[in-house]
Amino acid sequence: MPLSAFALVLLAGLIHASWNIAAKKAGGDARFAFFTSVTLMLVWAPVGAWAAWGVIPGWGWREWAFIAVSGVLHVLYYVILLRGYRKADLTVVYPLARGSGPLLSSLVAITLLGEQISALGLAGIAGVVLGVFLIAGGPGLLRAAHDPAQRRRVHKGMVYGLLTGAFIASYTVVDGYAVKFMLMSPILLDYLGNFVRLALLAPVVLRDRLAAARLWRQQWKYALLVGAISPVSYVLVLYAMQVAPLSHVAPAREVSMLFAALIGGHLLGEGDRLQRLLGAGLIAAGVTALALG
Repeated sequence: MPLSAFALVLLAGLIHASWNIAAKKAGGDARFAFFTSVTLMLVWAPVGAWAAWGVIPGWGWREWAFIAVSGVLHVLYYVILLRGYRKADLTVVYPLARGSGPLLSSLVAITLLGEQISALGLAGIAGVVLGVFLIAGGPGLLRAAHDPAQRRRVHKGMVYGLLTGAFIASYTVVDGYAVKFMLMSPILLDYLGNFVRLALLAPVVLRDRLAAARLWRQQWKYALLVGAISPVSYVLVLYAMQVAPLSHVAPAREVSMLFAALIGGHLLGEGDRLQRLLGAGLIAAGVTALALG
């Protein structure tokens, strides 16, 4: 992984951890996702217009198809994640989602896109996945399965976590292919995909406008923060994918978990402090191995 891509991933990880903590504090649902999409659309409109100038007229159906597919996958990822949080414990759903997503992305990139990876790179992927697992609860996830009621919740959490991870892998591969092989602008891919997300999430808000207005008054500051900075983290990752193998960038994105753990573990809210720091160390080592391997 070139040093430039490594630096982009590190910066993106810090921003990603920051906006996730803000989103968690907001305590929102799909309506909060709509609010953030609206603020994203407004805040980044000048940049989106600048990136689109002279580019969109040259697009064909393939570019627009990738925009549509990317937007749909991002919405499905978010809806499945929220449903998993309602049906099971965050400490089960989140680690499986964040750990399986980059792992599946890397496997697809290696097997289908023909990317190469060294033994050091494979060790780096393993370190990232294990580090995410430890930050999210570690062996405590396995011990919880002894109680029958908790076991059912763990099983549901595993299903939703793996489904969420599959969608993370899907949009990572789709977006990575778009920017790396079709040479689409990362800014346009994310900004125009946001309009697809807006269209799909709008019915949730329109169904009860009074409740949505009440939530907006409570959450607008968090929505503004997330809408303003979240595109930066993902666009940086997309730019990194243009110059580095997707199989390296996808797991390296989980460096955001390292920053979240060091900031205070707010992203997960539970877990042993020493265990979280050990997990953060494994992620740091894994990302370094990916950069070198």
